[in-house]
Amino acid sequence: MGNPMSVMGKTMEKSMDENMAKNQAFMLKSQKMQLQRQLMMQNLMRERQMAMQIARGRDIFMWWGSFYAVSGLGLTLGALKRRNPALFAPMVPLTFILGYQYDLCYGTKIQRMKEEAESVLKNELSLLDLPEGMPTIDAIDSAVAAMKKKD
Repeated sequence: MGNPMSVMGKTMEKSMDENMAKNQAFMLKSQKMQLQRQLMMQNLMRERQMAMQIARGRDIFMWWGSFYAVSGLGLTLGALKRRNPALFAPMVPLTFILGYQYDLCYGTKIQRMKEEAESVLKNELSLLDLPEGMPTIDAIDSAVAAMKKKD
């Protein structure tokens, strides 16, 4: 049989290795759960921001619609009173603006924009490259050091 201290040492080493493996597995699981929660939080924040943008767009559409109605009425009355159909000319660009806003707020424009963004991500990924590439830790450290020298 071996030295009792050697047997006890091997037993403790085995126990410590098992505990370390369990601890590593626990840490990995915790990191995955934390990352999952962060991703969920970021997505919830993105959804809220998008909802606010859509609501803002709809509010702007209501204002444009009111402006369009008042302008259309005024230009129609002016054209009839002066017998000058050229007064309707401003209605053409206003119609396009109002149509765009409607499509953005209530139509399928957001879906079409999403599809175009997916196409860019799939087929034109190089357009999204940062100038001089992705910042590295060394570049960040150099920028921090340069900023400290200025202070």
